[in-house]
Amino acid sequence: MSDELLVVRCQLGEREAFADLVRTWHGPVERYVGRMLAGRDDDVVQEVWLAVFKGLPRLRQPDRFAPWLFTIARRAVMNRLRDAYAHPEPELVEEVAGGDEAEGVVDRETLGGALAALPAREREVLLLFYVEDLPLDACAQICAVPVGTVKSRLNRARKLLRNELSRKGYEA
Repeated sequence: MSDELLVVRCQLGEREAFADLVRTWHGPVERYVGRMLAGRDDDVVQEVWLAVFKGLPRLRQPDRFAPWLFTIARRAVMNRLRDAYAHPEPELVEEVAGGDEAEGVVDRETLGGALAALPAREREVLLLFYVEDLPLDACAQICAVPVGTVKSRLNRARKLLRNELSRKGYEA
């Protein structure tokens, strides 16, 4: 069933439709929040779903549910990261003892550490674009910036990620 139909059913008051919506989108929201906060934060995920539940009746474009949802998630994350977001310099991350990275494969732990070391803005666009597979215009809407800004942040994020992985001993 499409997200648009689920949203309309939710707006009509069907509780099962909301449960289906949560089942469909909980993983991506939890992944986004976890990556943005460099770890699981169930409180923020719950805040997101509470805001979705309260705001769903006012959503005028059910076909734009995903960008709307990630905008809510972004707002919740930014409320948590307000200080880090104001000063986007990356903190030093401990060197992760690398295992066998044969044939140029980056293990999840190394990649997670490198992502955590990126500034919040750059980490955010990488996660939205590559992990959540959202189009550039949706990323721009979520981040409340022009598409060109998303493109430049993606470019900077890729360079920073490459540098961080090189610093950790991974060479592509």
